Amino acid sequence: MNNIGTIKLETDRLILRRLELNDAEKMFNNWCNDEEVTRYLPWEPHGKIEVTKELLDMWVNDYNNEHTYRWIVILKDNNEPIGTIDVVKKDISNKVFELGHCYSKVSWRKGYATEAFKKVISFLFDEVGVEVIMAKHYENNLASGKVMLKSGMTYEATLRSRIIDKVTKERVGEVYYSITKDEYLRTM
Repeated sequence: MNNIGTIKLETDRLILRRLELNDAEKMFNNWCNDEEVTRYLPWEPHGKIEVTKELLDMWVNDYNNEHTYRWIVILKDNNEPIGTIDVVKKDISNKVFELGHCYSKVSWRKGYATEAFKKVISFLFDEVGVEVIMAKHYENNLASGKVMLKSGMTYEATLRSRIIDKVTKERVGEVYYSITKDEYLRTM
């Protein structure tokens, strides 16, 4: 089955393509088993490559669903996978999608996440017909918030005390951002 969510996307420095089963080792080594990467995510480091393989198997099978939008992010210059970006929640009837992303430490602070975010936002508005795209991050993950702002999203709200930080064990909020199709079209 070929659905629109499996289309390969490209930016100046990145290729976003569908995940494949043979991506497991790179995913495990580059980000899925890294405590620093997973600190601000709702899942723990994988610990064993078998966990990554199981997740990947589920995600690859999920491409059979016409509303799956998930990509592995590859650096063009060395063909190295650095992370994933996907629609983590979708309200099909209201055309509201939530984006999530995860990147290896070596790719941090280089603009790759923003570049991929912008490309996926454009794709979802221009090709899929989404009306609102949202994203969120843990309150103490300021870098993720910068990605959302640089991608054209607007801060909406902070839901206080929603998550327990894995390192400090303190409660932190979740910070929400969004962009509407009208806002996106005004920036074109």
